[in-house]
Amino acid sequence: MKIAVMGSGGWGTALALLLLENGHEVTLWSYREAESRVLAETRENPMLKGVPLPAELSLTSETACVRDCGAVVLATPSFGVRSTARAVAPLLKPGAVVVSVSKGILKEEAPSPDQAGYSTITEVIRREVGEAHPVAALSGPSHAEEVGRGIPTAVVSASADQAAAELVQDLFMNGRFRVYASGDVVGVELGAALKNVIALCAGVCDGLGYGDNTKAALMTRGLTEIARLGVAMGGRKETIAGLTGVGDLIVTCTSMHSRNRRCGILIGQGMPVEQAVAEIGGVVEGYYAAAAACALAAGKGVDMPITEAAYQVLYRGKDTRAVIMELMTRARKHELEESWVC
Repeated sequence: MKIAVMGSGGWGTALALLLLENGHEVTLWSYREAESRVLAETRENPMLKGVPLPAELSLTSETACVRDCGAVVLATPSFGVRSTARAVAPLLKPGAVVVSVSKGILKEEAPSPDQAGYSTITEVIRREVGEAHPVAALSGPSHAEEVGRGIPTAVVSASADQAAAELVQDLFMNGRFRVYASGDVVGVELGAALKNVIALCAGVCDGLGYGDNTKAALMTRGLTEIARLGVAMGGRKETIAGLTGVGDLIVTCTSMHSRNRRCGILIGQGMPVEQAVAEIGGVVEGYYAAAAACALAAGKGVDMPITEAAYQVLYRGKDTRAVIMELMTRARKHELEESWVC
């Protein structure tokens, strides 16, 4: 199949190489012409050092590359998804599947008074490209640095259109990249976005010098919060217990590949939030997801104390140790009274 991957960061490049390996005709699109030119000259992405770009991989900065493609993969940072989808929409081949591989929750351009003002990425894409194009989300515990090097990985392809979910499964799956199909788009996308908040918090704990006990508690209770909101938004708790919930949370909270964790470490060490976000040199999705999650939780009446604490640190300048003490000294509870698995 002819496929365009829109976004030449590490993740887009790793997926383009995977699709090429699977025998597809692949074009990798860069937002800036200069970036595409560097990739063409060096045949290597600086974000995936040591991973060569084969001559068979086409490189461009022209959105016209989506013409006649059976599938278009949107691999931009979350803030660029809407504009990219809008740009390619009139060029899409009838019936072409659009695949989102970005993780985040997007603020609406003009939210209605009865909305929290945020949407999942596939909801935004669907509004831009129209109902004629099936939309799927591909997500899971998958660092670009490892996928680019061929390390075994498992993810989930989710779509309300079962045929689209299974098509994406077929396009990407091979001996090193296992893909499960799902119809729970909400659960998959919220798990992917909200785990970044918890990963940022995990980094803060590392920066403060806390240990494994703290991180285990944070991840477990953080997962409870993700599941609460996910179910309230229409997702399934089984999805949160899977690759895009538990799996993605584990990999993001424990790996130095994670920009969210690395940013959190800097904050925990005392660096101002704005400086820490800038220092990472890439999009720290957890920073933006914290605000979105708090707004959605308020709208649904869902209690998310860890996420709220993260918001207070990130946006209100609250002291990290003071926030953690407040969390530790909250009113006593029975563990299962707020459990998402009951």
